[in-house]
Amino acid sequence: MKDGFMNWYRSILRNPKYRWWIIAGSLIYLISPIDISPDFIPIIGWIDDGLVATLLVAELSDFLLTRLKGRKQKPDVAAADAPTVNSVDADVVDVKTL
Repeated sequence: MKDGFMNWYRSILRNPKYRWWIIAGSLIYLISPIDISPDFIPIIGWIDDGLVATLLVAELSDFLLTRLKGRKQKPDVAAADAPTVNSVDADVVDVKTL
């Protein structure tokens, strides 16, 4: 059951149509006093919040890293159209004949 929920959460979060709804719902669930297991029960009440928070942070960080890597791999259009300038650095020594 855990894998089913995690896979569902991951696939819904990666869908751009529902992404912000899932993020907002997760944040509301974390601050809401209504939970699957109430927070006033020590340890057991915190497990569901920890699971949702962990999934949210893990999936958002994975999504953002993938997006940043995609941006780095795309060539810059302005840089591709700019003419390339080849230059050579040389140490020049003035030689005077005697």
